[in-house]
Amino acid sequence: MSSDDAQRILRLNKVLDRTGLSRSTLYRKIECRTFPKQVRISERCVGWRESDIEGWLRNPMYYSRVD
Repeated sequence: MSSDDAQRILRLNKVLDRTGLSRSTLYRKIECRTFPKQVRISERCVGWRESDIEGWLRNPMYYSRVD
């Protein structure tokens, strides 16, 4: 993965496709801090850093977000 790929921002549908999670499960995991935090793209638009999603995919059971 190049450094450009690591900085890509993924939108909700791409994240759901990659993780296999439902929307409600994803937001529940965000609330419990067991899924990467969203990044604000604009006033009404958020996404996730691809590198954060890849990190979660490597070890989803033991992922814990540190803010």
